[in-house]
Amino acid sequence: MTDLRSLALTTLFPGFVGTTVPPSWVGRLAADGLGGVVLYGRNIDPDLGDDGVAELTSSLRAAGLLVAIDEEGGDVTRLDAAVGSSLPGNAALGALDDPALTEEVAAELGGRLRRCGIDLNFAPVADVDTNAENPVIGARSFGADPELVSRHVAAFVTGQQRHGVAATAKHFPGHGGTSEDSHLTVPVLDEPLDVIRRVELPPFRAGIKTDTKVVMTAHVRVPALDSDELGTLSRPVVTGLLRDTLGFDGVVMTDGLDMRAISGTVGHAEAAVLAVRAGVDALCVGGDTTGPELVETMADALVDAVRSGRLSETRLAAAARRVRALRAWSRGQFPVSDGAVAEATARATHRAVRAIGDVRLTGPPLVLELQDPPSIAAGEVPWGIGMPLAARLPGTTVIRLDEDGPPVTEVLATHSGRRVVVSMRGIHRYPWQGDVVTRARRERPDLIVVEHDVGSPREVLGPHHVLAFGASRATAEAAAEELWPR
Repeated sequence: MTDLRSLALTTLFPGFVGTTVPPSWVGRLAADGLGGVVLYGRNIDPDLGDDGVAELTSSLRAAGLLVAIDEEGGDVTRLDAAVGSSLPGNAALGALDDPALTEEVAAELGGRLRRCGIDLNFAPVADVDTNAENPVIGARSFGADPELVSRHVAAFVTGQQRHGVAATAKHFPGHGGTSEDSHLTVPVLDEPLDVIRRVELPPFRAGIKTDTKVVMTAHVRVPALDSDELGTLSRPVVTGLLRDTLGFDGVVMTDGLDMRAISGTVGHAEAAVLAVRAGVDALCVGGDTTGPELVETMADALVDAVRSGRLSETRLAAAARRVRALRAWSRGQFPVSDGAVAEATARATHRAVRAIGDVRLTGPPLVLELQDPPSIAAGEVPWGIGMPLAARLPGTTVIRLDEDGPPVTEVLATHSGRRVVVSMRGIHRYPWQGDVVTRARRERPDLIVVEHDVGSPREVLGPHHVLAFGASRATAEAAAEELWPR
């Protein structure tokens, strides 16, 4: 008799708490068939670095688990969550539009991930950044042109998988055209089907053509395809469009089921049943509250659905079979990276960052960092020009301002005689930032803006600015070099 519980567990990818030894329940469920685990920033000890990650993952892989992580680079990093990403990020790579270089950057990332014992990375983002009001994609996308995004998705998939780290094209069928964040609510991709085919789908086609091993679904409503269910839970989206129309036969994985679009509507257990029934193979459930009870509840829901006839055993078995096939692929023979200096990454970073106007400093400046709450996707990761500039130029003063902070005119009055640098991101979400820049520029016309985002209005950027195309540590350091070359 088929072990339904084992099949159900194989579809599950929970997170856990711990940086050196996984909790005992992970090993126990691995013995029963658990498919994999997802690492988050909470699993990375910055004092131990990549060696610590490798030690942690060795026991997980020995237990037969796939080890996944969300290491996009740019704004979203787990390995470098304590200091900021060492990668330039997708917006920067898209701005360069050098697919060969993107492939090499992804290969360097893949090599690092493999040395860390990672099997599966939730990258690249294949969303097209068509909505300036989108609160969660933005600089995580390669750009607003479907053809450009397609080129770089294909390059990224090819480069990363060179070292046996499965790539994940996300968030299908597209999250870039929405105006809300599925971590918080239920976004709607309210586009006609012909627009979805022309704008949203080409990057996924490109990823599939280059053999991406995984496609991740979006928790968005797509009325043109399904008026009832979210994309993750929709058979017309997952089976009809992704499987039948686009011909994808790899692993379909959900975005995190802890996100409010799912956990705040149908809930984890019902989402597991609906998603697998729709054609999904792997269920990502890595939030802070994840533990054995939730994993068991979801597995039980899948088993009960088979026994009640809501879910066919054939469909559940097919999902488990794809997860196991991915594990077999990841355990194959691939070129080993020697851990050499990431030359392509450094080259891409410095080529991407762009300085406009007079941005060279003559002495220590006053840096105003305009704070915005991080997206849930990125989490609390250091960013901004202040720290890297202060490291280069002793005497630099860094002041962090938020919406409730003191008037910028008062701050400037107490720091006369210094050139002002404003570090900002998120102006589309937080218009107060534009007001601060406008008032500061009236007082100091030679003000320099460093944008750690994409798409800020020209009148806010002004005549003297640096475009960092994201909030990674790497691009912030490159921006600091533009202001004060060593």
